[in-house]
Amino acid sequence: MSISKQDIKYVANLAKLELSESDIDDFVDEFNSLLKYVEKIKELDVQNIEPTYYVHSIKNVFREDTERCSYDRADMLANASDKIDGYIKIKN
Repeated sequence: MSISKQDIKYVANLAKLELSESDIDDFVDEFNSLLKYVEKIKELDVQNIEPTYYVHSIKNVFREDTERCSYDRADMLANASDKIDGYIKIKN
């Protein structure tokens, strides 16, 4: 299987994208190299490998889940040009 220029043009048309000929050529090359890589992966023998459902233990590894107060009104309105009684004043 390979990707042709017509395939790229068709998908670009669906997405309402305008691509130059050099962009189309680049996309064709990139997608075809990805397809070759996938074909190589398909050749790997994975019959005796147990599936891995979770790579990391199930927990939030990016930040602590702690409660905290949201911003107060003064912080949210700090950059407003005009304020009245804690609200943004909209000019008429």
